[in-house]
Amino acid sequence: MERGNNQHFYRKLHSLSGIIPVGVFMTVHLFVNYTASWGVDSYNKAAGFMVNLPFKYFLELFIIFIPLLFHAVYGIFIAKQAKNNVGRYKYPRNWKFFFQRITGLIAFAFIIWHVWETKVQVEFGGVEANYHLMANIVDNSISLFLYIIGILSCVYHFANGIWTFLITWGITVSPHSQKISQYITFGLFIVLSYIGIRAILAFA
Repeated sequence: MERGNNQHFYRKLHSLSGIIPVGVFMTVHLFVNYTASWGVDSYNKAAGFMVNLPFKYFLELFIIFIPLLFHAVYGIFIAKQAKNNVGRYKYPRNWKFFFQRITGLIAFAFIIWHVWETKVQVEFGGVEANYHLMANIVDNSISLFLYIIGILSCVYHFANGIWTFLITWGITVSPHSQKISQYITFGLFIVLSYIGIRAILAFA
């Protein structure tokens, strides 16, 4: 019984960490990148503000990397336990469950790559965090395509994660409330996808 309670607690914490702070940071990050659509100077100012935040390393460690690592590792644990039965039961919820796991794995791999190409290169490679850094990363069609896939995976995982979060935390209990939240989170997916893709195309 105690083990079951612990698992329930960890699943709720896993769900929460995907929204706050990881999902919130991702949304802010997308909006910062979107400033590239307004020009090089606009993006450089926004990126410079983020780079020069006070207590930057503390914020990165406790607001981004530790919650993200917990969410990713426990998410992989959940995915390994999951029984994906979309082949037998082609219900929308089964497909949403399946894509949530797939996009989570894609998003994790994408984030590792993105951090390596940006954060690591800035900190240890002597590269400046500016418009040209991102432009050089997506200067070929393969990298650009992979970035678009990564962005869409992150956004879907976040938007659908909000829907499951509301259920896990007992906020949307009835089928009607779950249906309404499904429409809202789908709208969020469309909006954030547009922002993310528009931003990355501004670097290409």
